[in-house]
Amino acid sequence: MSSTVHPALALGRRLPNAWDLAALLCVFGLIMAFAQAAPGTFKPLDAPEALAVDLSPTNLPEYALRTTMRMFAALAASLLFTFTYAPFAARSRRAGIVLIPLLDVLQSVPILGFLSFTTVFFMSLFPGRVLGLELAAIFAIFTSQAWNMAFSFYQSLVTTPSDLAEATQSFHLTTWQRFWRLDVPFAMPGLVWNTMLSMSGGWFFVVASEAITLGDKTFTLPGIGSYVALALDKRDLGAVLWAILAMLVVILLYDQLLFRPLVAWSAKFRFEFTASSTGEDPWVLKLLRRTHVLRTAGGAIGDVLSAVGTWRLGKPVRKSVQTVKAPNTFGDLVFYAVVALAVAGAAWKVVEYIAANNVGWADLGEAVGLGCITLLRVVVLIALASVVWVPIGVWIGLRPNWARRIQVLAQFLAAFPANLLFPIFVVVIVKFHLNADVWLTPLMILGTQWYILFNVVAGASAFPGDLQEAAKNFRIGGLLWWRKVMLPGIFPYFVTGAITASGGSWNASIVSEVASWGDDKLSAHGLGAYIAHATDAGDFPRIVLGVVVMSAFVLGFNRAVWRPMYGYATRRLTLS
Repeated sequence: MSSTVHPALALGRRLPNAWDLAALLCVFGLIMAFAQAAPGTFKPLDAPEALAVDLSPTNLPEYALRTTMRMFAALAASLLFTFTYAPFAARSRRAGIVLIPLLDVLQSVPILGFLSFTTVFFMSLFPGRVLGLELAAIFAIFTSQAWNMAFSFYQSLVTTPSDLAEATQSFHLTTWQRFWRLDVPFAMPGLVWNTMLSMSGGWFFVVASEAITLGDKTFTLPGIGSYVALALDKRDLGAVLWAILAMLVVILLYDQLLFRPLVAWSAKFRFEFTASSTGEDPWVLKLLRRTHVLRTAGGAIGDVLSAVGTWRLGKPVRKSVQTVKAPNTFGDLVFYAVVALAVAGAAWKVVEYIAANNVGWADLGEAVGLGCITLLRVVVLIALASVVWVPIGVWIGLRPNWARRIQVLAQFLAAFPANLLFPIFVVVIVKFHLNADVWLTPLMILGTQWYILFNVVAGASAFPGDLQEAAKNFRIGGLLWWRKVMLPGIFPYFVTGAITASGGSWNASIVSEVASWGDDKLSAHGLGAYIAHATDAGDFPRIVLGVVVMSAFVLGFNRAVWRPMYGYATRRLTLS
C-alpha cells in the first residue's frame, strides 16, 4: 500500500491555521512589549525619569516587564555558566579541588558584597548611562541564580549511572557528544526544577539589586524591587499589596508559558526501564502541537540542535566521570603549591587592605562572634526545614499531576521577598516588645527553605519507576521504605539542596537580620546585620571583613558537614 501523502494534504499541514494565529499574536506581543521597555536601559543617568520610581499602580506593568527582562538575562548567563563551570569541575580532579570550594565561597558572598564592588565597575564601563546600573543589577541577580544551577548540574554529572557512562565508551562518543547525548539529558529533570528555583531566588533579592545604596548615594532602577523598597520606606501598605499582585501575575505567566512545558518535556529524560505516568500535558504544549507553522519551525530548530550534538568534537570518551586516574605525585605537588601560593597571595592582599583602613583584631573578633550567632541560626533552620519539606517533597515528586498543581504556588512562595513581610514582623515585635534576635530569625529561611523542597521534588520525580515497582512487589513500606529505597535515591539531591539552602540562608541574613518599616528599625545580632550596617555606612573595609568571615564560615561548614555527605552519596548511592 502506498504511503504517499496527497500534495494538497501536505500543503495544508504547512499552512498557518487558527492556532498559529493565536500563538503568533502572543509571540509578537511579547516582542513588542520587550522592544518598548528596552530603550529605557540606554538613557543617560541625568535624563528625566531615567531612575525615577513612582508608586502609582499604573506603572507596575512597565516595572514588572523591566524586572522580568533583567531576570531572564541573568538566567541566560547562569545557564552558560552552568554548562561550562560544572563539567570542568566534574571531569578534572585537580580543577574540582579548586572550583568546588570556590563555588562554596561564591554562593556565600552576600549579594550586597557583590553590589558594593561591581556597581562602580559596571558604571565605569558605560559612564553616564543607565546601562551600567542595569548590568550591575543583572549581575547581582545572576549571583542569586547561578550557584544553585551549577551545583545541580555538577551533582548529576558525578552521579551518572556507570552503565550509561560505559555505553558512551562502547559507542565511541566524543566528549562533546557525551555531553549532549548523556550528561545534559540525565541532568535535565533536576536542572529544570533548579532553574525554576533560581528564578524564584532572583525575586527574593530583586529589592537589593534594583535599589542600590552605597554610602550616601542611592541608585534606583525602575522595577518591582525598587517599587517595593520605596513602598516600604513610605509605609504604603497598599503599594506593597499591588507589588505582591504584580509578582503573582508575572510568576503565573512565565510558569504557564515556560516552566510548566519544560517540566513536562524534561519528564521524558527520566532514567527508568518501565513506563510511568507523567500526567497530562500542559495547555501550551497542546497549543503548539495544534499549530502548523510553529510546530514545523520548532522541528527544524530541534533538528539543528540534534545535529550540533552529533558533531565529533574532542576525543572519544575513554573513562567515565567516576573513574579517577592514578595520582601523579609530582604533578599534584606542583598543583597544590600553585594553589596555596594563589590563596596566600589573595589572603595577604585582603589582610593588607583591611589593616590599612584601621580595622584591627577587635573588629575581627566581633565579626567572628557575630558569625557564630548566624551559624547557629542557619543550622537550626536547615534542620527544621529538612524535617518539614523532605516528606512533602517526596510526596509531590512521586505524583506528577500534583507536582504541576503545586508548581506555581511553590514558585510564588519561593519568590516572595522577605522584605514584604517586614511590616508584619516589625509591627508585632515592636507592639509586644519581642526579642528581635529570635523573631527576625524566621525571615532567613523564608526564601531558602525552597532549595530543599525543589531539589527533593526533582529527586523524587527522577526516581526510577522500576525501583518503585520492585519495592511494591517486595512489599517494602513504612520506615524500611524510607531507609532503604527513597532516602538513598533522593540523598544526592537533598545534599545539593541543603548546600545551596545553607549558603542562601547566610546570604539572606543580610536582609533578614535588619528590618525596617518607616521609622521603626530593628536589628538582630549577627554577621548579616554587621555587613548590612557597613554597607549602609559605605564602610568598605568592614564590608570586606564581613564578607571574608562569612565566606570562611560557609566554606568551613561545607567542608566539615556537607562535602563528606556529598562524597558518601556519590560513592554509595549512585544508581548503577
